[in-house]
Amino acid sequence: MFQVRTQKTSVSGLIAMGEVVFHSVVRSVRSKHNNALIALGLNLLQAVLFVAAFYIMFAVLGMRGSAIRGDFLLYVLSGIFLFLTHTKTVSAVAGAEGPSSPMMQHAPMNTMVAILSAALGSLYIQVLSLLIILFVYHVAFTPVHIEQPIGAFGMVLLAWFTGAAVGLVFLVMKPWAPSLVGIFSMIYQRANMIASGKMFLANTLPTFMLAMFDWNPLFHCIDQSRGYVFINYNPHHSTWQYAASVGLVLVMIGLMGEFYTRRHVSLSWSARR
Repeated sequence: MFQVRTQKTSVSGLIAMGEVVFHSVVRSVRSKHNNALIALGLNLLQAVLFVAAFYIMFAVLGMRGSAIRGDFLLYVLSGIFLFLTHTKTVSAVAGAEGPSSPMMQHAPMNTMVAILSAALGSLYIQVLSLLIILFVYHVAFTPVHIEQPIGAFGMVLLAWFTGAAVGLVFLVMKPWAPSLVGIFSMIYQRANMIASGKMFLANTLPTFMLAMFDWNPLFHCIDQSRGYVFINYNPHHSTWQYAASVGLVLVMIGLMGEFYTRRHVSLSWSARR
């Protein structure tokens, strides 16, 4: 009643929203552990264990000959990190706070801020982990050479974007069928262990097997990233435009669903379960 209302310009409103998103990103990153360094260390340890496991598996099974000529660890990293970035973003966005969350009672907070902070927080942790691992490998073992680093990092961002799009669709569906969405999200993330194509090259697959994987945007991102990382690999069966198109379509579907769900969701839905 006794508040002084100030007219905000579009620029000041954008800056205010950016500040809220920044603090929400910090909150989402710190939510993994009380210590931010330990939260980063746990993610770094998981990435290192993934890389070590696949490196040992390729060496034991004698599959190193099927990889691209060049740095074998970069071949493993180009698959593992895009897979981790995609699946971690799906999990983070799908688990973001919805319209019935108590955090939405605070005036500057809204569902868009929650979704953006979950997605950006996941991207921050994954990119920082990637840079640390590449720096240590470059300094302690052998110099790292990436043929087209901008294109390779662009595929990391595209894998993150498609993961955020898939997670947004799961987030929108969650208030309507939380149990089913949890199952579908877990199945999708587990299926990408194979369907992402991080363990093989698309150029070496026969046509009948290629049809089993080319529906997956992450498969296209990983194959295209290897084309940017290595000079002697030219992907013929993948395209980054497909992954970007799928991501944009899923984002549009997710935003429309989020608008509809936000207007109809109620706390009583979860109370009756």
